[in-house]
Amino acid sequence: MSDTLPPRPAPIPPPDRSQIERLNALYDFTAPVTPGGWRSRLTDRVRAWLGRILFRQREFNAALVEHLNRNEAVATAAHHASAQTIRWIEEQIQEQIREPIRSFTEELERQAGEMEGYRDEIERHHQALAAWERRTGSAVASLTTAHEELRTSFGVLQQAVQNLKREIGRLSEGTARPAVAASVSTAAPAIESLDSHKYVGFEDQFRGSSSDIRQRVSEYVPLFQGAQNVLDIGCGRGEFLTLLRDAGIPARGVDINGAMIDVCRQQGMEAEEADAVAYLSRQPDRSVGGLFAAQVVEHLEPHYLNALLEAAYDKLQPGAPIVLETINPACWFAFFESYLRDITHVRALHPDTLKFLLIASGFQGVEIRYRSPYPEHEKLQPLAPHASLGDTVDTLNANVERINRLLFTWLDYAAIGRRP
Repeated sequence: MSDTLPPRPAPIPPPDRSQIERLNALYDFTAPVTPGGWRSRLTDRVRAWLGRILFRQREFNAALVEHLNRNEAVATAAHHASAQTIRWIEEQIQEQIREPIRSFTEELERQAGEMEGYRDEIERHHQALAAWERRTGSAVASLTTAHEELRTSFGVLQQAVQNLKREIGRLSEGTARPAVAASVSTAAPAIESLDSHKYVGFEDQFRGSSSDIRQRVSEYVPLFQGAQNVLDIGCGRGEFLTLLRDAGIPARGVDINGAMIDVCRQQGMEAEEADAVAYLSRQPDRSVGGLFAAQVVEHLEPHYLNALLEAAYDKLQPGAPIVLETINPACWFAFFESYLRDITHVRALHPDTLKFLLIASGFQGVEIRYRSPYPEHEKLQPLAPHASLGDTVDTLNANVERINRLLFTWLDYAAIGRRP
């Protein structure tokens, strides 16, 4: 069934009046013409003579013209009447459907308003759900981190309990191991293998100038904002101590290199030549407001590093930050170009390893921050697409990206945690 409406009805066509006036003028051929000389008088006599002969034709013409005149009037009236009838019907139809259409329109507008309200409500619910998801995601991430830290700490605690049980067993059997009195100082950094003045020159040449170091470590200053009695272990030439002093943060440094301590003191900073663990052991518990060590932990033997972390945990105030920056051995360029160059380096520490050690030592909220990105323009560059090579370019570029991720990423990283 077609959905199209039928055409609008047309009124009765008006009568054809094109010949009416002419017929009215010509049907009486006996009518006299206007006087105008002997020709007119002759024509009138001929018309009168023809009128007597064609009398019935004249009556027929008159009757026909009269009939046409009457029907023309009737047809005109019928035309007007049909047009008026069509208009009346249309008005009645419009009158009949106007109210339903108005009601239907009002209902549509009402429903549209309700739908708009529903849409706003749904949008509010959507925004609330998105905010809830963000809060939940953040909470889940925090819980996941806390769970990982707790699991690590619990594992370490279990291992410590087992070790303690074994020691108790040995004591009960009278076979206790001799204490590892090998003072931690005997495990001190291998830097002692170089003369102090030589290592100062080594740092000047390969690690960078003091201004370069200050610029690199300046991003750590906000972590110690508001802290008191911050300790910089392995303070070197005092770059970070200078930044802390400029920020109004009281701090002091410790280093086993006497030449570097002299450089710090010449700049008016408090610094002491001492072993880090021995120095920490002399401090009151929970008295240090923060601990910073840049490019130090890679110089330490594992058991010395553990002793340092345990001492730091005991001496740091609750909530105090600990920041340990080191070379990133997960970046092959950093490992081969920076780590192996320095003969005083003892053990490279993968970011996951240092994070684990901090958590195992009791620190919380431990995170890894990567820094010193390898310059993009010096990385292996991908090939441009080429029709003749087809998928080979994509394969090569994927391998280039994989190699870049291994060789050329972040040169350094910092493990950051807080004393609970």
